[in-house]
Amino acid sequence: MAQNLYEGMFLLDSGKYAASPESTTNHVLEILQKSGAAIVAHRPWADGKLAYPVKGHKKGLHLLAYFTMPASGLTEVTRQVHLSESILRHMVLKHPKVLFDAMVNALSGKEGTFRHVENVDEAPRPVRRGRDEDIPPEAIDALEEVDE
Repeated sequence: MAQNLYEGMFLLDSGKYAASPESTTNHVLEILQKSGAAIVAHRPWADGKLAYPVKGHKKGLHLLAYFTMPASGLTEVTRQVHLSESILRHMVLKHPKVLFDAMVNALSGKEGTFRHVENVDEAPRPVRRGRDEDIPPEAIDALEEVDE
């Protein structure tokens, strides 16, 4: 059977995660593995206030997981998630190999993927190309005079 490449975002009860982070994470990973998934990478993504209450919870923790699995396993994942008391909501996306590899590398902190910049002013600026290069400054001044 063909193995598809998936990204799963699981919204967890932050109270249960705070009480036992390892067992809550393992609970999600066990659901995936029992459904036929091979976990490639995972990590907690964001913990905090939700935009709106989900199943009565105002706070939650997002757990991001990348895994391979046959498409037939998604039905079992969904069924198990709905039975879980720790998982409030989930979303699974299928990715092409190029994007999957890039996201796994970024999540793993491998060299040459995304670069974290502490100060936004130090980030390299993109080079602007296009029409702005072809317009001489005198023409721009002339256009501004017409607008006034």
